Amino acid sequence: MNATTAEHLRSIALRWTDLQDALGGASAPVWPPAGRMRDYLRALEELDAEEAEAERHRALALRTLERDPAQLGERPIPIRLRIHDTMRVVHASLVACADAVAEVVQRDPIKPPPPRRAAVARTRAERIAWEDHARRVEIAQQDADDPRRWRWTGVRPDAPYTALWLLARVQGAPGPFRPLPDRELALLANVAREACARVETALDIAAQKAGLSHPCPDCGGQLEMHGGAGAPPVAHCRGCGRTWSTPDVSAAA
Repeated sequence: MNATTAEHLRSIALRWTDLQDALGGASAPVWPPAGRMRDYLRALEELDAEEAEAERHRALALRTLERDPAQLGERPIPIRLRIHDTMRVVHASLVACADAVAEVVQRDPIKPPPPRRAAVARTRAERIAWEDHARRVEIAQQDADDPRRWRWTGVRPDAPYTALWLLARVQGAPGPFRPLPDRELALLANVAREACARVETALDIAAQKAGLSHPCPDCGGQLEMHGGAGAPPVAHCRGCGRTWSTPDVSAAA
C-alpha cells in the first residue's frame, strides 16, 4: 500500500503545475469525445440538455461575480471551471487528511524548563546550571518551531506542500512524529488515490470508460466508450462486440 500511496502523492505534487497551466488554457476535451466520432455514432452528437443548461447557468453566475459593475453584457470566463473545481476539491481533501493525520502522529512540543530568576552566577556550579537551563530553553523553542510540524492556523499550505508532507509521513521521515498507524495509513491511501485520479482525469491523462445512451445500431446492446491517457477514443458494444474507432484525421488531411 505504501508504494502505491507514495506514487499517488508524488504524482499530485508533480502535476500541480500542469493544472495551474491548464487553468487558464483552452477548454479541455469533453468526455466522451463527441466530435471526431460523429460519422460513426449518432449518439455522440447528442448532448445532455440538462447538464448543458446547468453548466450555462453556473458559468453565467461566475461571470456576474467576476464582471466589473461598469461593464455591460457577458464576457468570457478567464478560467476553466472544471480544472478550478478539481484543484479546489483536491486541495481541500489533502488538507483535511493532513489535519487528521497530524492530530494522531504529531507529538507535542518539548516543554521548556520553568523560568529562573535572573542572578549572577557566582560559582562554577551556578554557571553550569544556568548554561544547562539556557540550552533546554533553546531546544524546546527549536522543537516548537520545527518547520516539519503541521500547522493548523493561518494560511493553509498549498496542495503540493501538503502532498509532500503526507508523503513524508508515509515514508516515515524523521521529525516530531510518531509512526503512522494502520487506520490513518488506510485513510491517507484512499484520499491520495482519489485525489490523484481527479488530477489525471482533469488533465486527460487517465484511462477512462463511459457508457453511451445510444444503443448499438446492429444489436441494440449497450455501447461503451474507452479512451483517455492520450489514446484515441474507441466505442465497443457489450452485446455483439462490434467496435468503432476514431477516424484517421491526419490521413484525411
